[in-house]
Amino acid sequence: MTRTLRQAEDAETKNAKKAPVSKRRVIASLRQPKVAVMLALGFSSGLPFFLTGNTLGYWLRDEGTALTAIGFLSWVGLAYSFKFLWAPIIDRVDAPGFGWLGRRRGWMVVTQLLIAIGLAAISATGLKAGLAALGILALIVAFCSSTQDIVVDAWRIEAAADSDELGLLSAAYQFGYRIAILVSEAAILIVANHWGWRIGYATMAALMAIGVCASFLATEPLRATQVFASKAETAPLWTARGFFDAVIGPFTEFFRVYGWLALLMLAMISFYQLPEYMSGPMVNPFYRDLGLSKDAVGTVRASIGLVATMAGIAAGGFSALRFGYMRTLIAGVVLKILVIANFATMAYAGPDLRVFGAVIAADNFGIGFAGVALVTYMSSLTSLGYTATQYALLSSAYTYVGKFAKGFSGVMVVRLAVGRTLLEGYGLFFIGAGLLGVPALVLCIVLARATREAERARAESR
Repeated sequence: MTRTLRQAEDAETKNAKKAPVSKRRVIASLRQPKVAVMLALGFSSGLPFFLTGNTLGYWLRDEGTALTAIGFLSWVGLAYSFKFLWAPIIDRVDAPGFGWLGRRRGWMVVTQLLIAIGLAAISATGLKAGLAALGILALIVAFCSSTQDIVVDAWRIEAAADSDELGLLSAAYQFGYRIAILVSEAAILIVANHWGWRIGYATMAALMAIGVCASFLATEPLRATQVFASKAETAPLWTARGFFDAVIGPFTEFFRVYGWLALLMLAMISFYQLPEYMSGPMVNPFYRDLGLSKDAVGTVRASIGLVATMAGIAAGGFSALRFGYMRTLIAGVVLKILVIANFATMAYAGPDLRVFGAVIAADNFGIGFAGVALVTYMSSLTSLGYTATQYALLSSAYTYVGKFAKGFSGVMVVRLAVGRTLLEGYGLFFIGAGLLGVPALVLCIVLARATREAERARAESR
């Protein structure tokens, strides 16, 4: 066990032993300006995600696009899987034209403006330019969105004064992110149903102004600024040493700190989101083929779904604090398996709004619970000075398998429907997608045991 890992464990032990946080202190913490900023930045990060994925698939299905094409087009989301490749630039170079805002805030504004322009372009062109042109625009938005994620995640970690505040900001981020998901996956359906998809996407482009305003109101993290200045003086980026430190340093530092456990961590993270990613592209086409109206889907998601999401995030945060990261991660992946497989219920129940509401409530609770646990856990693994690149590596890891596999989701539904009805094919697909979480469950258990053994060995060596 390395020194840094020991320090992290000691800090966790210390936090576990300290007196419970008072209600007054929690309320006071929630009133911090940075929490409101984090909420808005989380919204800005979550808004574009489904607009180039699940929601775009709904639009395409409305236009009669084949399920196989919808599945393959979802590969534009691979931009999120490779963001660690350009994260070193975000860590070491100021944003063009906005460097005066600071490295983190400058990149936030640049990416948010580009996302808004990209969404406006999708709104203006629609499908009249063909799937290829639409795919290119979606890829540009996904690239800018993944870059925004790099810098927002880095700001969240660097702006936190301690582990308690990191948990608070992570929860605020998840709240904002999930609200954006509901807006871009639910509210947009109501807009599209009454005014058309183009108006819906134009509205989403305008909502990116929330992120831009938050970026101007945010405060540049002082700790990170000091580290950047030190690195610029001792090892400028254009020198061999500086280039190595920017590109290779974050990865070597991560493996130096955690040793062989780093591989186990990356493997667990890479499979953790697989059920969600695999099922994602087919969810909205499934609603349409099931016969649910856009108004019904949007209303249920924005009401029952919102409440369930908030409950799931709160439960995940409480569980992480009360039972620790690993137990919460294990509970989260079990919930994920169950709630995604539960979509098969609708394939046999039909367009029953009561069943739909129950399925959405369970899904949003489970996804919210697992999401806040994973984000907080990954945030705790980064080192100051390499925050953007290391978190990009970790958050990219949970997209490697899922982003590639989901491209075949449409093919799988079609194949499973052979000799059956299309809805039966959907039902079998969602059951299979849920079971894809079993490898992550096994890896979580193995990682938990390996961590306990390492802690025991450290205690015995004292």
